[in-house]
Amino acid sequence: MDFLSTLQDSYAGPFYPAGWDYKRIQKITGYGPKEFGERQSFWHKGFEPIVCDDASGGVESMNAMMGYEIFSQIQAAAAAKRELAIILPVGPMGMYKWVVYFCKKHDVSLKHVHGFNMDEWADAEGNSTPPGAPGSFQGAMEQALYGPLGKLTVPKAQRNFATRKLLPTYPDKIAALRKKGAKLIVVYGIGRACHIAFWEPHFAAEYKTVEEWRSAPYRVGAKLHPLTIEQNSLHSFASRMTLIPLRANSIGPGLFTKADYCIGGADGAHGPLNWQGQSVWMTLRYGPDKWVPSSFMPTMPGRLFVIKPLAGPLVPEAN
Repeated sequence: MDFLSTLQDSYAGPFYPAGWDYKRIQKITGYGPKEFGERQSFWHKGFEPIVCDDASGGVESMNAMMGYEIFSQIQAAAAAKRELAIILPVGPMGMYKWVVYFCKKHDVSLKHVHGFNMDEWADAEGNSTPPGAPGSFQGAMEQALYGPLGKLTVPKAQRNFATRKLLPTYPDKIAALRKKGAKLIVVYGIGRACHIAFWEPHFAAEYKTVEEWRSAPYRVGAKLHPLTIEQNSLHSFASRMTLIPLRANSIGPGLFTKADYCIGGADGAHGPLNWQGQSVWMTLRYGPDKWVPSSFMPTMPGRLFVIKPLAGPLVPEAN
C-alpha cells in the first residue's frame, strides 16, 4: 500500500492540511542531527537554530537560554532608552522564570516594555477565557512573568491580552511604538500542525496569495485545527479534550512575520512521546509557505532553541 496516497482520502481531508506536500515532509523528517544545522537558502543570515542538551533532555538549558535571550532584548532597549514591543506566548513557559531571575539580578526594570499576548482561548464570537479560569493564558502570564517581577514589572496599562476588545488594537499600538523607534520582538513556540500563536495552516485556503496572507494581523474566534486540540490535550489538559475550547483569538502573520527579531523554543518531547519533532523539521526545511505558518520564522533574524530529541533521528517505535 502506498501510504502517501492514503493521506488524500476523504478521512484524511480535514485532518491533514490540504496544502501540505507529503513527499517533501517525508524527506524532511528523515534527516537527523548531522543535517540539523545545515543552512538553507531561505534562512535569514541572522537566523540560528540551537540544539539544547543536558540531563533533563535539554529542557532546562532551553528555558535558561531563551530566558537570557529575552532578557538581553529587554536590557538592550533599556540601555538605549527606547521602548520595546514584545509578543509573548503561553507555551513554552519555562523561560519566564529566567527572565525574572536575570531582570532581578541586574535590576532591569520593564517600565519601557509593552507586552502583547499572542493568543487566548475563546468562543466563536471571540469571548475569551476569564483570567481566573483554568487554562487562561492571561492568568498564566500574570502568574509566570508579570507577578513575579514585582516592582520591576511591566505597567498594567502596557500589558495587552488577546481579548475580543484588545486584540484588534494590536496593529495600531505596535505601529505607533515602532514609529517611535521601538523594536518588535516575537517570542514563539511551534504547534503540532506548524501554527504560530493559533494561526492555523487551514486558514491559508482563504487567501489567494502569500502577500494577502501575510497582511492578516489577527483573527477573533478562530477555528482550531484537530491536531492543535490533540496537542493541547496531551501537554496541558491531562488528555481531557472536552475541556479544550475549539476556537481562539490569535495574532496573524501580519504581525508575527514582521518582527525585528524572533526567539523560538521547542520542548515537545517527554520520554518516548515526541509530538514536536516533525513540526520543528518542517519549520527549518519546508521553505516559506502559507500552509506552514512556522516556515516563515527562519526568514527573520533570531534564534530557535530546540531540545535534543527533536533534532532526530525521528525513528518510529512500536510501544
